[in-house]
Amino acid sequence: MIALGSDHGGFELKETVKAWLDKNNIPYKDFGCPNKESCDYPIFGRAAAEAVASGECEKGIVICTTGIGISIAANKVKGVRCALCSDPLAAEMTRRHNDANMLAMGAGMIGKNMAERIVEVFLNTGFEGGRHARRVGLIE
Repeated sequence: MIALGSDHGGFELKETVKAWLDKNNIPYKDFGCPNKESCDYPIFGRAAAEAVASGECEKGIVICTTGIGISIAANKVKGVRCALCSDPLAAEMTRRHNDANMLAMGAGMIGKNMAERIVEVFLNTGFEGGRHARRVGLIE
C-alpha cells in the first residue's frame, strides 16, 4: 500500500497520482489534504511518513508546490528516507542507491506526465544493496 499526502498546492497532482495508481491496481491510503483549501503541509507529510515508518504502508508519495517543505517534514520521521525527485533518473537512483521509501514531488515544478513517469520508476525500481546498504545504515 502507498501512503499519499499533500497540501493544497499539491492536491491536484495528488489526484493525478491517485488515478494512475487506480489504473495500475496499486492500493493506496490518502492521508490528506482533502481539497484545495489552504492548509499546512507538515500535517499531511508527517501523517503519510508515519504510515510508512510504522509499516502500515510500504512506500509513500508526498506533494506540495515545490516538494521541498513536505519532503523536509516527512524526513523528520525516524525510518523515513524521502527524496525530492523532478525526473525519472533521480527516482531510479534514489531507489537503487538510497533505498528511499518515500517520494516527494513539486506540483509547481513538474507536469502530470512527468509525475506519472516518476511515480512509475520510483515504485518499480529495487534497491541494489551491497555498498549502498552500508551507506543507508550510516544514515540511520
